Formats: sequence, structure tokens, C-alpha cells
Amino acid sequence: MGNEVAVRFSNVTKIYKLYKNSRQRFKGLFSKKVKYKENRAVNNLSFELRKGESLALFGRNGSGKSTILKMVTGVTFPTEGEVEVNGKVSALLELSAGFDVESTGKENIKFKCSLMGMSDEEIAAVEDDIVEFADIGDYIDQPLRSYSSGMKARLGFAISVNSKPDILIVDEALSVGDKNFQQKCKDKVAEIMADENVTLLFVTHSLSTARDFCKRGIVLEKGVKKFDGPIDDAIDFYDPANAEKRAAARKAAAARKAAQQTAAVTK
Repeated sequence: MGNEVAVRFSNVTKIYKLYKNSRQRFKGLFSKKVKYKENRAVNNLSFELRKGESLALFGRNGSGKSTILKMVTGVTFPTEGEVEVNGKVSALLELSAGFDVESTGKENIKFKCSLMGMSDEEIAAVEDDIVEFADIGDYIDQPLRSYSSGMKARLGFAISVNSKPDILIVDEALSVGDKNFQQKCKDKVAEIMADENVTLLFVTHSLSTARDFCKRGIVLEKGVKKFDGPIDDAIDFYDPANAEKRAAARKAAAARKAAQQTAAVTK
């Protein structure tokens, strides 16, 4: 793991303008006099994620997690501050978004990979892996309008994880499909993370999954960073009840060990 910066947020603030209705929003495009409320989705946030690091973002709904991911992927931009991203980003966000429903699965593979900046040679090298991973059979040669939502998500996941990313972004995407496919997704992410050159930015409500994949965690509250540190400490900060359970488990384990040692002595 090197010292090269993969992602850097420097005093980043993202403000959304909330208008009373769509008509007011439209008028606001042409006049500064239209009233609106400000929502600071991210507020003066700074952090660095270095090449090969794995970081989980924790926070309740509305804490700014999704906005951070959107700024890393270039879907939206900061109102203030600077976002620096170095490397090819593959995002497991809205897995079925960006497809052409009139094109086949294979045609969409080429289309989405080209949008990631991959050359024809690079796409050809990973196409078979994507098709095998998606595992949707003959539908791969059918137009996406014939796909179920689950099949689209499987194809989207397969494209993202097999596109050789430098930075992998995962937002609750490991719950795609049935249990077997979910385990397949988790195994693939673990395989990617075995490469110390790949950087992971992870958002999930599953604390155990975050612990499995990440070594560091940031806790957010209303767009403000409240904690940044080792993953176990971040989980305990985010969920004090979890900290109490872990402490109780440690205490019980120590008691069992002491009882075993006492029993061995008395024998």
C-alpha cells in the first residue's frame, strides 16, 4: 500500500437549494429573488483516502453519504472546497441506471465499459468474465427491455466489478439477487480488495459487512464528520449498543477462560 492519494476532500461543502415546488424551482433558474431553503448535505468535510485503503462511511439517512459518493463519481460537484480523485472509478450505486433498453446485454457491456474510458481491447479482455459473472443465460443477447429489474442489477454489478477499477465504490449493492448471488458478490469484492492497489469506498447499514471489507471508518451526522478512525472504533462510535455487546462478549470470553484455567488447576 503506497502513499499516493486516491481521493481527497478539502473543506468540501455541498449545498442543495430546496424550493417550495417545481414552479418555484424553475423560476429560481432565472431569478435570485425566489425564496428557497438551504440544505448543507456535506459541511466543510476534509479527509484523504490513499491508494489501497478501505473506508466505510456511516451515518443515518440524510447524513451526506450518498452526496459524497456522487461527488467522487462526478455526478455532482462541491459548492465549496475541492474534491480530488486519482484513478478509474467503478461505482456500484444504481446498478441498472445508464442502460439502453433497446440494446442487448452484450451491447450494453461495451457501451458502459466505454463510458468508463476502457479501450476496445480492454473491453474484449473482460467481456467473457462479465457475461459469466452476470449468469443470465441467453438473455445476454436479448434487448434489456425484456430483462427483469434483478437481471439488470446483476449485469450492472458484473460490469462494475470486472472493469479493473482503481477505486471501487459500493453503496448497499451487495444485496443484489438471491443469497447465492449475494455471496458471489461479496466474494468478488473480497477478491478485488486482495489487490492492494485497489481503493474501496463503502456505504452499508450492515456493520458486520463493513467490518469484513474495511479497515477504517468515518461517521457522519448531517454532513459533518464526527469520527474518523479504525473500523471497530468507528462502529462503536456509530452504534454504542454494538460497543456494549462487544464489551459483554469480551467479558464473557474472559470469564470462560478463567473458569477453564481454574478447572485445569483443580484437576
